[in-house]
Amino acid sequence: MSHQQRPPLLSNPLWAAFGLICVALGMIGVLLPVLPTTPFMILAAFAFGKGSPRLRYWLETHPTFGPPIVEWEESGSIAPRYKSIAVGMMSGTFLLSLIFGLSTRILIIQAICMGGAALYVLTRPNGPKES
Repeated sequence: MSHQQRPPLLSNPLWAAFGLICVALGMIGVLLPVLPTTPFMILAAFAFGKGSPRLRYWLETHPTFGPPIVEWEESGSIAPRYKSIAVGMMSGTFLLSLIFGLSTRILIIQAICMGGAALYVLTRPNGPKES
């Protein structure tokens, strides 16, 4: 892509800033199992679509984060591997909450939120299997 064909870096700085925050949260999620990575990257792609075509292109073509975003946008699907990881992380987080003795109120809120999120993830179509 030549310099003249390159999309503008910023078309709306607020959306671009929101996208960068989502990328930062997604990167933290790579290290912390309680914070999901893929939803933040999908949200970042949406925000970059409104605020920075160049950053959106970068995210869509990223070797790690790009394929799940493209699959989600094209078909609303999630690869089985990512479904397993997501549900496993939610289950692990809930188990840690039990071990650490969080209050019943917090456990109920977690069970409702993560149960709903797990149900949503598991009911999405299966994307392509990773090789």
